[in-house]
Amino acid sequence: MNPIKSIHGTLVLGFVLAIVITLVAGNMSFNAWSFAVWLHVFFGVIWIGLLYYFNFVQVPAVAQAVADKEPGPAAINKYVAPRALWWFRWGALATWLTGASALELLPNTSLVEAFTLQGNGLIIGIGAWLGTIMLFNVWVLIWPNQKKILGIVKATDEEIAKGKVVALMASRTNTMLSIPMIMCMVGHGHGLPF
Repeated sequence: MNPIKSIHGTLVLGFVLAIVITLVAGNMSFNAWSFAVWLHVFFGVIWIGLLYYFNFVQVPAVAQAVADKEPGPAAINKYVAPRALWWFRWGALATWLTGASALELLPNTSLVEAFTLQGNGLIIGIGAWLGTIMLFNVWVLIWPNQKKILGIVKATDEEIAKGKVVALMASRTNTMLSIPMIMCMVGHGHGLPF
């Protein structure tokens, strides 16, 4: 059986390949901190990639499908959105947890220093707070309202209409916050002068 015929097989094979590369390279410093950062980046790509997909592709496509009436948004809302939202919300949580782990393991900075914006934790702390706000938006504003919009939970037409606005505004807020958040993460990790 070809492992890349399934997403799970593809993921396992990708992680095995990464481990083999690490072992073959031999001189790579691979410790708990670098492992946490690696996972943080991996899950962050899933989370932010889906955030951008929703905002740049799916929302405009659904609006166009509603206007077109054929085939309408049914296929996206029934098959694509629930699966994408599963990866989106769990990717967000995994990103935050691995980021918190990386902060705790970070040389010269701690999780507390980052979240209190002290010392070396200032720029990474700002990024961590932006990520925390974004995580809150995913689990408290976007996901509960998407469940109403997609019919996963029962809701009145009025609740669905309100949910569409709340979910969209929270998603757009996250898109906006992701830009300085990424700047803070890269800035801290690469010593950019800000």
